[in-house]
Amino acid sequence: MAIASKVQTFIEGASWIRRMFEEGERLRAVHGADKVYDFTLGNPNIEPPARFDQEFRKLAENPIPGMHRYMSNAGYEETRAAVAGLLSETAGIAVPSSCVVMTCGASGALNVVLKTILNPGEEVIILTPHFVEYKFYIDNHGGVPREVWTDQETFQLQFPAIEAAINHKTRAIIINTPNNPTGVIYPAESLQKLGELISRKERELDRHIYVISDEPYGRIAYEGKSVPNIFKYVDNSVIVTSHSKDLALPGERIGYLAANPNMTHCELFIEGAIFCNRTLGFVNAPALLQRLVAKLQHESVDIEDYQSKRDLLYTHLTSLGFKMVKPDGAFYLFPKSPLADDVAFVKVAQKHHLLLVPGAGFGAPGYFRIAYCVDRAMIERSFDAWKALAVELGLKG
Repeated sequence: MAIASKVQTFIEGASWIRRMFEEGERLRAVHGADKVYDFTLGNPNIEPPARFDQEFRKLAENPIPGMHRYMSNAGYEETRAAVAGLLSETAGIAVPSSCVVMTCGASGALNVVLKTILNPGEEVIILTPHFVEYKFYIDNHGGVPREVWTDQETFQLQFPAIEAAINHKTRAIIINTPNNPTGVIYPAESLQKLGELISRKERELDRHIYVISDEPYGRIAYEGKSVPNIFKYVDNSVIVTSHSKDLALPGERIGYLAANPNMTHCELFIEGAIFCNRTLGFVNAPALLQRLVAKLQHESVDIEDYQSKRDLLYTHLTSLGFKMVKPDGAFYLFPKSPLADDVAFVKVAQKHHLLLVPGAGFGAPGYFRIAYCVDRAMIERSFDAWKALAVELGLKG
């Protein structure tokens, strides 16, 4: 075999979005782009906030000598301090810049954290439905993923299930809030309860258990909701995030990890993370983007734009008989599949030129994901196709 057998297996099991992209290309070539409704990719269609362009222009017109050279593997002090300042506001505790490491996006940050903390064979709990890459990131560093379902009606945390999954091999639990693919936010009461559970299990098992909060959608929250800062509730916690979604910069790969200053052996953890940031091959986060996001920590894209698209699509689909939790944030809907076989449902939807991702791709057969970070006009053009699909499947239509 030309490539590793494990990688071949992983490719075959994680190719739903790629397959849907290829099918979309085929349909667009046959029917025209305006008659294909592609809801597969979480790729923001809106532009970064105006302040980004302003700061970018300033830097281009007045370049800082040496601004494209290497810096500390942890990132520029100015940028780390800006991030720490925002975290201090949301956590209600002083977060020093020394607790921040700038990374190549949230995915880079998560790989750095897992490399830093995992011993071979140790387990990481992931909450289903989950971001498909988590399993591969854990495997990258010799860990073993352990899936635990959230409540299948609300997608909120199920504490008896989490507690049952924690054992002498448990090293971490990854939470993702707002969640991809469900859009739910875990409220403060749940995070406090999680912190109490983790603290108790650490004492019982005499081992550190980290809570890794994956928050690339952290600022995309609706109707006055916000994502509580995990540092308030769990001492051994790490935030990993990026500016891919809140500043609409997914292609720039700029993010960070931040350790709770109250973490046991926090200095050692940060030393390990800086080492892993370098030796995993990231070396450092992109220099130019670090300069820019240092000045943009309080900026974000227009959240109302995403909320209006959520409301538009949610209202239309529920009127047709589709069942789903109304998202608190992010830019996804995760309805129940009208067919028990979500892959079969997605294939039926393709006949109506609707491109969707089956829930099986997120560890959750029986559901499907819709990414509504697309043009509003496309959402509106898709309405007749959704209605025809509902009629074919015996929903209200």
